[in-house]
Amino acid sequence: MDMMAGAWIWMLIWIAALLVMVWLLVAGGRSTPQESPLDILRSRYAAGDISEEEFRHARDILGTGESR
Repeated sequence: MDMMAGAWIWMLIWIAALLVMVWLLVAGGRSTPQESPLDILRSRYAAGDISEEEFRHARDILGTGESR
C-alpha cells in the first residue's frame, strides 16, 4: 500500500512539473514588443484618429523631424 501511495505522489509531482513547464513556455511566448511613441502616433494617424496637423505637431513634440 505504501508503494502505491508513493507512486501516486510521484505521478502528481511529474504532472505538476509538466504543467508548470507548459505554462512557462506559453507565458513566455506572449510578450509583445514595445511600440515606440512614434509608432503609436503613426498608427493613430493611419487609422484616421488624428489629423495631419495633429500628427505633425505631436511628431515635432517628440523631437523627430522624420517625414514618412
